[in-house]
Amino acid sequence: MVENRAQPTGLGRGFWTATAVLGLLSVAAIVFWYTAPVYTWLKLPVAIETAARVDELSTFMFASGSALYIFVVGYIVYFAIAFRARKDDPPEAVGVQVHDNHKLEFWWTLVPALFVILLSVESVRIWYQIMPISSEPNNLVVESIGHQFYWSFRYPQINGEIAGDMHLPIGVPVTLNLTSADVIHSFWVPAMRLKNDMVPGMVTEIRLTPTITGRFPIVCTQFCGVGHNTMNAMVDPSKQFVVIESKDAFQKWYQGWQAKNAHVSNSLAAAPAAGPAIDLSKGDASAGQKLFATKCTACHALGPFTQVVVGPGLKGLLHDPSHPNLVTGEPATPADIAKILQTGFTGSMGTMPNQQANGLSDQDIANLVAYLATFK
Repeated sequence: MVENRAQPTGLGRGFWTATAVLGLLSVAAIVFWYTAPVYTWLKLPVAIETAARVDELSTFMFASGSALYIFVVGYIVYFAIAFRARKDDPPEAVGVQVHDNHKLEFWWTLVPALFVILLSVESVRIWYQIMPISSEPNNLVVESIGHQFYWSFRYPQINGEIAGDMHLPIGVPVTLNLTSADVIHSFWVPAMRLKNDMVPGMVTEIRLTPTITGRFPIVCTQFCGVGHNTMNAMVDPSKQFVVIESKDAFQKWYQGWQAKNAHVSNSLAAAPAAGPAIDLSKGDASAGQKLFATKCTACHALGPFTQVVVGPGLKGLLHDPSHPNLVTGEPATPADIAKILQTGFTGSMGTMPNQQANGLSDQDIANLVAYLATFK
């Protein structure tokens, strides 16, 4: 008869030795991530101020994730060896029992909890550095529109859209507004480390300040149709780039496009005809206020007409004696404001998308007009 061995009650004679080895390997992994020129190997320059902050968070996640991975896999291997089934084990033998081991349960709860808290604090700290809440003065505001399968850009005081590279001046804070003309795209510039989706009828925002000059590829990271691969300048150098250049070079490029697009009509001639007149009597100013915050603030300030973001300031739009007419030349009446929201507009300040592109219903337009009418 085979003599039954005693049921194991500990973690094994080699547990602390294995733990020490795993600890050394984890420290080596952490040192590697914090000392190795990983981003140089990946050929990822730091093109904007906050890219370095994103790299800090990535390095922290790589280092801590590697350490956790080493311990998890290491313990799996160790326990598989230490508590493997042996030939002389009885059929009913069970492994070491750790249920109700309060010390073990305490530590395997505390360590992951501390890691998650640390990661959350670090993520939020960096998030508020790369996505400031308040607008910085004298920003350049650029709008990027995703199309199947290219990008177009709008700049203040340049008529129409630009379908070439996006140009930015070095050292100037930029607010980049993102939207789509057709399907969902995703705007990503690896050298900037920032990425955001482009959703039809919605404007999302990225803030950045360029720090080095150069040409940096733009990539669409959201599958947007059969030509999705053609929106990747990392694969095809003939595609579109972000060009960061000196302020003088940017000004020369900017003035060149102003002259080139001077022929673009400052009217609604190219816009679709307005549909049936919208009943504005049922407009809800409260709903319009919420809608304005999500749909309009990326391009319009609640300030005087001269407070231009991409389009003019809209506070007092219906009651400003200095600007009795809208940018269309028509009188500032609720009906004419509703007409612009329906048809869109192309002028010296750029292009405003029409009702369909902005994802507005007739009731939405009535609500927005009612909200704008509340400012005296």
